[in-house]
Amino acid sequence: MRRGRRLAVDVGDVRIGVASSDPDGLLASPLETVPGRDLPAAHRRLAALVEEYAPLEVLVGLPRSLNGGEGPAAAKVRAFAERLARGIVPVPVRLVDERMSTVTAAREMRDSGVSSKKGRSRVDQAAAVVILRSALETERTSGQPPGQCVEVVV
Repeated sequence: MRRGRRLAVDVGDVRIGVASSDPDGLLASPLETVPGRDLPAAHRRLAALVEEYAPLEVLVGLPRSLNGGEGPAAAKVRAFAERLARGIVPVPVRLVDERMSTVTAAREMRDSGVSSKKGRSRVDQAAAVVILRSALETERTSGQPPGQCVEVVV
């Protein structure tokens, strides 16, 4: 397992959830919800978080269908990740499978007693935590970085 903090991002049309790991990759914690409607502002805020936290990499959840295919939402996230990668070089951006992350996050929040009304503003952060936990576990078990690296084309 590589040592270093990771940031995970759950990209939505309205909100973008952000989570962070500790430098040893043992814990994933919610960090912030970034408004997602103004993409240039969202990218600036994410770049500022990258500068502040100095992560080893940024993991962006890639929405796939249950059979593994990609639809319009995945295309949006790929474009978002490519733009993010151009803005935060030299920190690598990796796309990781996020199937069921929001459903899992909502269930975990509900099970811990957070009402759906109060949880709406935090479910994106919780989904980013789910994405990050999954990516950390993948790296721990495989010994390889999770997902696929976003190539920056100049």
